[in-house]
Amino acid sequence: MWENALKTRLFLLVFAFLVAAGGVAWAKPEVTAARLGETPERTRFVLELSEDLPYRVFTLADPFRVVLDLPEVAWSLEDRQPRPTGLITGLRFGLFAPGTSRVVLDVNRPVLLQKVFVIPPSEGKPYRLVIDVEPASRAQYFAAQGEATGEATLSDQPLSPLPEAPPALPRAKPADTRPTVVIDPGHGGVDPGAVGVSGFYEKNLTLDYGLALKKALEATGRYHVVMTRDRDMFLKLRQRIQLAQEAKGDLFISLHANVHESGKIRGASIYTLSETASDKEAAALAAAENAADVLAGVDLTDQTGDVRNILIDLAQRETMNLSKKFANDLVREVGHETKLLRNTHRFAGFAVLKSPVVPSILFEIGYLSNRQEERLLRSPDHRAKIIDSIIRAVDGYFERQKAASPT
Repeated sequence: MWENALKTRLFLLVFAFLVAAGGVAWAKPEVTAARLGETPERTRFVLELSEDLPYRVFTLADPFRVVLDLPEVAWSLEDRQPRPTGLITGLRFGLFAPGTSRVVLDVNRPVLLQKVFVIPPSEGKPYRLVIDVEPASRAQYFAAQGEATGEATLSDQPLSPLPEAPPALPRAKPADTRPTVVIDPGHGGVDPGAVGVSGFYEKNLTLDYGLALKKALEATGRYHVVMTRDRDMFLKLRQRIQLAQEAKGDLFISLHANVHESGKIRGASIYTLSETASDKEAAALAAAENAADVLAGVDLTDQTGDVRNILIDLAQRETMNLSKKFANDLVREVGHETKLLRNTHRFAGFAVLKSPVVPSILFEIGYLSNRQEERLLRSPDHRAKIIDSIIRAVDGYFERQKAASPT
């Protein structure tokens, strides 16, 4: 046990050194390619690296995943991702926490880590990190993991998980009496969100809109603005709620984009929290969004259901009523600028809306699965119109709040 703790400390010291180095040195590590291959006995994943890096690999269950953590790296994979094959059904990658990049491999059944090794550069090829997985039964998987750590043993790599870096908690200045608006660009890092017909990621669209909204709100001089993320990094849903509450947010706006299998549906919609979903599509969308933590390789198996789900009944009635009021304002203003779905103001149990003290809405800006709307959503002119409509709604909401509480 002491030896494993020492290895973990040494591993984290390497990370700390890389972070402290900063500047050019930190910009050098890069993932240049990824490949998948299979044989009857195993499925192999290969990651090409610009240099030799510390790493650790572990597995998670329900759903079963293989997770690879590296120091923070640059990625050159978005247009060259390997197609799923063998035991591996999906691949996600990105910044998981400051200083830590993550690759998540979805698998279609329990697996064991057969081999993990690094091939040094040769014949013009860079460093290659190789992960071989083999099929296993559930009983074999859990027997190999052991009850204590839930991880597979990997040569001399540390066994305990990397600590999850808590999000920075920006706070409004004590003398700043302006309302605090918290902007939450959905998804990020290892969680790409929806993928458009052109391959464009929801996480990039929401960040573009979030940064533009922040700039526009600050330009009015009327608001203090906090971003849950301002770059391509992963945040757990409860971290987003924590950020909003620690910032003493007066309004929380979570930005998202949608997809639909038909490819024909288009239009914006706004969601607020409710114990009962307004329709089946709303319920399915909330379930998919709430699974983001699991899909990004976060182990929640040691959490109780109450902690994992942040029970809806914690939401105060007044907070929910204020959320609905702002949603109605936003529906009206956005409707002047773009097409809306029928029954535009919808209700569902989104985990990210479950703050009991911060009025919160989730804005689905449109459908990336509709080719015409995807082009529109990526247009700077359309983005500017949507941002203007959000600001009008924010202004109207706080003007009424001020009139209702003149003191």
